[in-house]
Amino acid sequence: MSDYLEKLNPKQYEAVVNQGHPLLILAGAGSGKTRVITSKIAYLVEHCGTLPSSILAVTFTNKAAGEMRDRVAGFLGYTGDMKSYELPMIRTFHSFGAWILRRNSEYAGLSPNFSIYDDSDMVSLLKSLEKSGSKRDIKLYANLISRAKDFGLTPDDDLTAVTFDPEFPAIYKAYQEKLDSIGNVDFGDLILKAVELLKNNREIRERLSRKFQVILVDEYQDSNIAQFELLKLLAGDGRSLTVVGDDDQSIYKFRGAEVQNIIGFPEYFSGTKVIKLEQNYRSTAPILSLASAVVDKNKGRLGKTLWTSRKGGQKPVLSYFNTAQEEAEYCASLVAKDKVETAILYRTNAQSRLFESVFTRLAIPYRIVGSLRFYEREEIKDTLAWMAFLVNPKDQVSFQRIINKPARGIGKATVDKILLAEGENIATRLKSYVEHTKGKSKAALEEFLEVYNQLTALLAQPDENLSGLIKEILDLSGLYDYYREEDRVEGTFKTDNLKELSNAAAEFPAGSEGITQFLENVELDTGAAQTDENARVTLITMHNTKGLEFDRVIITGLEDELFPGRGSEDEEEVEEERRIFYVSITRARDQLYMTSCRQRMIWGRSQFCSPSRFLDEIPPQLLDIRGGGHTKGRAGTGYRIGDYIYRDDYGVGVVIKSWVEAGEPVVVVRFETGQYARFLTNYTKLEKISP
Repeated sequence: MSDYLEKLNPKQYEAVVNQGHPLLILAGAGSGKTRVITSKIAYLVEHCGTLPSSILAVTFTNKAAGEMRDRVAGFLGYTGDMKSYELPMIRTFHSFGAWILRRNSEYAGLSPNFSIYDDSDMVSLLKSLEKSGSKRDIKLYANLISRAKDFGLTPDDDLTAVTFDPEFPAIYKAYQEKLDSIGNVDFGDLILKAVELLKNNREIRERLSRKFQVILVDEYQDSNIAQFELLKLLAGDGRSLTVVGDDDQSIYKFRGAEVQNIIGFPEYFSGTKVIKLEQNYRSTAPILSLASAVVDKNKGRLGKTLWTSRKGGQKPVLSYFNTAQEEAEYCASLVAKDKVETAILYRTNAQSRLFESVFTRLAIPYRIVGSLRFYEREEIKDTLAWMAFLVNPKDQVSFQRIINKPARGIGKATVDKILLAEGENIATRLKSYVEHTKGKSKAALEEFLEVYNQLTALLAQPDENLSGLIKEILDLSGLYDYYREEDRVEGTFKTDNLKELSNAAAEFPAGSEGITQFLENVELDTGAAQTDENARVTLITMHNTKGLEFDRVIITGLEDELFPGRGSEDEEEVEEERRIFYVSITRARDQLYMTSCRQRMIWGRSQFCSPSRFLDEIPPQLLDIRGGGHTKGRAGTGYRIGDYIYRDDYGVGVVIKSWVEAGEPVVVVRFETGQYARFLTNYTKLEKISP
């Protein structure tokens, strides 16, 4: 038996040698799925006489495709120049779509030398169309077009699954007609046009089906609807099709991933053989028990239970803290105690700020994955520039950053004239320039000057701390609305970062002196930050941990409205959030810690938090619970989640959260009107009713 086959466990071996019917390999976290799919390719070539050219394997990133090629070559004993060997076709979905279209460009209505437009090219093309809207609208429509193509939808289809915007169908149609007239494609077209080609040309479809006698798909849970349609056309009845994935790790719905592709696979392809890889080679048994307890609450899953032959392992630790500052200090103490490789996970990038600050103060080197350091983020630097200009109106760099953001129609030539004018500082030069100019930018400059004057006046007014001024800066300057719209269009969380900046300023006094102290503190933090790509501490969002593993994982911020996030009441959304929790847990090899805070700062003010509902779903015996205190649960409030209640001023509602906080019973109710309300039940009468 080949060496790579001898290293497989019984279930892995069964998955590798199984043939002749649709095959779903349900591979749990840490179960060796990449080894299985690459071993299967090598086995088909070496032991079954399958021609490498008749094997197609698709995945989602160029890095993953390259690693698969290297592994297969290694299993087959290939050395040296790979060009001298015949290898299977191993590509990303989009690369494979481009391969189909280039070889059949005449039938797809394309030049064989077509260009592929990226996101910025899409925006440029949309700009050239009439009635395409503002710059922000254009970005939104570009994203909507990409999403429509992920769904396999053309401009002539019903697009309400994408958006109810009545303008969108016409804009999508005009965009696609323009793109087709140029003879180029965007990324979505690489799949959508390949699907259309195979649907409309039986000869090409049958030729490709004959060529690829074996089709394998890695990370199948991340596939979208259009990619599924492409696979169906190529695979026919599916006897040649093997997919490998994990429904419990489907966490990219926001990118178009459709979890039903994997859950419904046995229904789509009759006679499907399902093989579950449940032996985990990464984590300890206590960590896996917790992971299973979390994801078992999901209804939309095929089901499996991870296990390990590893012995021992400490219970996962759940610690409650009064504040997020205590949470960050605790994480630092764990890191300082020993040199275990550690990842600190959080739901949103805004949460990194406190960890960065504490680690910098304690000279603990760290690295941030998937994001800039907090004070290097665009929206943060914009706000800091306003603060710097308020206390020093001679600050040319800060002025140039804020004068035209958000865009006010003030050109570079105008800015240069203001900077070169005479006057004690830029503010006085600007005032003089406005009084004597008649140009089209006069109104915009007057508007900017009015914002500056209002904010300067606020500096002299007493306030609790600097947080209030930051909120005024964001509101009056338009920066908050600007980044809120960017969040809506691009799916970012920049307004969360702005709120966190306000929290950071809460400990500084209001006024010019407070701003100076705060900016100095920021500079010291930034300059002293010990960021290191090789550091043993990683700060990372839960989403970005997919595919990674660490000796110790600390999952932070386990509070409702943070995780799961605000508005996550739809059952599908809650299930995806629960899968994100599962993925986060299964990143840990040896140690798992989780934290929840009783209070967090919002706009510089402390607010009570309720523990994540996911914690309430975990059997207490699976955890080492420390810090007590939160006493979240159904007992003690008199109301259970799901109870229907009535109040004269709100109407009928249902209890969605119920816990005891500092001895006070608290419930949150979602009313039929769409309103949410929080009640202290010792002081508010709620009438229970039948549903």
